[in-house]
Amino acid sequence: MMPEFNKSAQIEYWKSAAKSDLETCEILIDKGKTVHGLFWCHLTIEKLLKAHYVKANNDYAPKTYNLIYLAQKAELLLDESQKDLIGLLLKYQLEGRYPEYKPEVPNIEKAREYFQQTKELFKWLIKKL
Repeated sequence: MMPEFNKSAQIEYWKSAAKSDLETCEILIDKGKTVHGLFWCHLTIEKLLKAHYVKANNDYAPKTYNLIYLAQKAELLLDESQKDLIGLLLKYQLEGRYPEYKPEVPNIEKAREYFQQTKELFKWLIKKL
């Protein structure tokens, strides 16, 4: 049986988890673990999109990792660069879950650029909560 729904507690849970995941992204990318770091970038944004889903729908977040779906269901109006980033991050979450899926491994400079974009999207999503 599910506990009684508490919107603010759900949003805070997802925000807190995303903040922790963002720190993990940086550690992994700094250690040269680019694909792993980008997987955690995906998790960071996924969790904030789930917070937005809760806010918009007054319900528990769905058990999905599809960032495009979550952004749509959260009724967020993303600009083109934000849409491009979530599309890119989707590639790296698949590699983490399905070993036969092998996205291109970016060099460290590109991974840092994607991480910087993730931080910017993180800040934008936090501000909108």
